Order: sequence, then C-alpha cells, then structure tokens
Amino acid sequence: MSLRLSTVILPYRRWHEGGRSTWTRAEQLGFHTAYTYDHLSWRTFRDGPWFGAVPTLTAAAAVTERLRLGTLVTSPNFRHPVTLAKELISLDDISGGRITLGIGAGGTGFDATALGQEPWTPRERADRFGEFLPLLDRLLTEDAVSYEGDFYSAHEARNIPGCVQRPRLPFAVAATGPRGMALAARHGQAWVTTGDPKLFENGTPEESDRALRQQGDRLADACAAIGRDVGELDRVLLTGFTPERSRPLESVDAFVDFAGRHRDLGFTEVVVHWPIPDSDFAADEKVFERIAMEALAQLKE
Repeated sequence: MSLRLSTVILPYRRWHEGGRSTWTRAEQLGFHTAYTYDHLSWRTFRDGPWFGAVPTLTAAAAVTERLRLGTLVTSPNFRHPVTLAKELISLDDISGGRITLGIGAGGTGFDATALGQEPWTPRERADRFGEFLPLLDRLLTEDAVSYEGDFYSAHEARNIPGCVQRPRLPFAVAATGPRGMALAARHGQAWVTTGDPKLFENGTPEESDRALRQQGDRLADACAAIGRDVGELDRVLLTGFTPERSRPLESVDAFVDFAGRHRDLGFTEVVVHWPIPDSDFAADEKVFERIAMEALAQLKE
C-alpha cells in the first residue's frame, strides 16, 4: 500500500516574517498536503501570535500551485455551516480545487468558550456535530438550502457555483467514537485520528498500534452498516499525540520505521508537524527536510 506524507503548519508566524516561506517550502519538499489548525487560539500558543485558518489557507493557495491545502481540524466550536460553506467554496475556487476539509466535533479548549458560551459536554458536541456535518454537506453540493434543526438553521442559503471539486471538496472526518465513525462512513472521503489519547502519557508503541487497529475495525464496521466499502476512505494519522510523540522525527530511519508500521495498519497518509523551536513540536529542520525528501522512497524499497 502506498503512503502519502503531509505536514501541518501552525499559523503562528506573520505572513511576511516566515509564514509565506514555510508554505512555499512545503510545496518544494514535495508534501502531499499542508494543513493548518482551525482554532482561535491553541494550548501553549494562546498568549502569542496566532492567525486565522481560512485567510492563511487563502494566502497559501495564492503562492503555491500543486500542494493540497486543508484544515486539521475545523469544528462547530465557533463555526456555523452556512458561513463556513461560503468560505470553503471561495477557498476551493481560489486554490483551483486543492482544498481538503478536516473536520471534527471539537473539544474543550479555548475555542469552546471564546464566544461566551459554557463548554459543551461530549454528548452535546456529538449532537451538534451530527447536525453540522450533514448540513454542511448539503450546503456544498446544492445551489439552495433551507433547513431547521435543533442547533443550526439555513434559510434559502445560496452557494452558486459550488465547489471546483465535484460533487464537493473532500471531508476528512476526525472520529473515534461510534457516532463520529458513523458520520465518517457516511460523509467522509477520509478518516482522521491522533491515536488513543489515554495512551499518550504512559502507553507503549505496541499499545498504540493495537488501539489504532481497533479504531480502524470500528470504522470498517460503521461502513459495513451502511453498505459502504471501507477501502473508499483514506486513513490519516496526525502524529505527535501517540506515545512516541516527536521521536519519529529524530532521524530518517526512525521515521521510516514509524511510518512503515502505520502503513501496515492501513493508514494511507501520515501528517507531521512542521518544526517549531522551543515547543512540543521542536525538531531538527535539516532532518525534517530529509524525511520529507527521502523517507517515502525508502518505504518503497
């Protein structure tokens, strides 16, 4: 099975002070996709520079030609399907059809309260996501949509001419639970996971591999329940949150071993964080670039 290598570029740099050059370098290095996080602020970066995902991707689309672009991940925490659909259609047009929407139910971080609301419970997040994603699907594929739900509404929302990619830009659905897996099976072109968060602190690579295999089995079950071939979905691993953390970026050999194991688990795309000095994503940039340029060729040997 072939494997794609992608990266996620956190939007913490001013565009003209390293932001632009990072995205163009990602294309030069041959990454399949460069994603960014769709947050208002995030973890230890909260009190420093942090820019919006959609404007950042729009700028990146203007300075690249082949590189796919996307979010990992957008969520209902501060988004509404009607306005998000309009932005995505515009972004897909500007990029010439190079956008992938990574999307999930959201979490309990800063985004969850930035608009003044109380954090939603896991059940509330799942309920909202269960309404958000199908409505967004309709908004991106139909010229006019009206809808009245428990959480979201649309009144004759127009989205002409629609996406460049047909019938719409692809969804990469982040999910681990049964309701999220069902949404991935029904609406996704890809499934995204970071592994089992309970294993991050004290788990082993073997335990992580076992957990990922079990997640993949649940995805297959969700697809079977609706008569869909699970092989139609790409499987995307966002790295940095398994027990190995950033160790796979310590050398080309370490990454080849890590990526090969996960390819054998059925993953079709591995996403690595672009190095950020003095952070959880610190890594040797020269080694990182060697991984980008050399690792996939070694996996084919």
